[in-house]
Amino acid sequence: MKHILITGSTDGIGKLLALRLAKEGHFIAIHGRSKAKLNATLTELKKESNSDNIIGFLADFSDLDAVKKMALEIKNTLPKLDVIVNNAGVLMTKADATANGIDIRLVVNYLAPYQLTTSLLPLLKKSNTPRIVNLSSAAQSPISLKALQGKMSLGANEAYAQSKLALTMWSFNLAKKEPSIIVVAVNPGSLLNTKMANEAYGQHWSPAEKGVDILYDLSITDMAKTESYFDNDKGDYSKAHPDAYNEAKIEELIKISNNIVL
Repeated sequence: MKHILITGSTDGIGKLLALRLAKEGHFIAIHGRSKAKLNATLTELKKESNSDNIIGFLADFSDLDAVKKMALEIKNTLPKLDVIVNNAGVLMTKADATANGIDIRLVVNYLAPYQLTTSLLPLLKKSNTPRIVNLSSAAQSPISLKALQGKMSLGANEAYAQSKLALTMWSFNLAKKEPSIIVVAVNPGSLLNTKMANEAYGQHWSPAEKGVDILYDLSITDMAKTESYFDNDKGDYSKAHPDAYNEAKIEELIKISNNIVL
């Protein structure tokens, strides 16, 4: 039985992944930002999986203080973590910026998982087979360090693409720094049948299960390779954006990220 944390798991592929893993008898920690939805999802997953080994954590990922608090709650609750699936993400949203002026997509999709995972590294290191699966995207765009510091604004799609490249760059950096932990970035598939894709584009290309299958494989099987990027549109490991291999740019990104979150 593995202890697995899946962020953004009250709907979409996160929820489907949680159900599949719970049915197999793993201990699952789900996460959501609405208390009512989190509780409803917990009840549903326990019933459908016939398992009580499911707990929930509440945090709005656009609020880094809430993320910090959630990390502390996880550390006080779980004996260890074998897998973190950083699945929570946002594209279309009512407010474009958080209270500190940083685009909400950069915060939710990159800074929040950066902060959460960094805080939970001691818990991961208690596992014999620790693993981090970071949800990237086919959309990856060079990062504006000014935007990351809240000094300029971006369009929704541009901010999303930048957040996903930042997540990929950090994945590669973390894999180097923590050789005992498998860290893999994955594009689970473009325009899967999820709430996020349908809200943003009003259409989808592939069933949500396509994303669930690859997340399952990267979380549980020996398919996961550290310091790598899996492109599920191609069905194989692939090259990420060139910036993900640029040490100077990665160093700059990590330095600024540390100033914001830690």
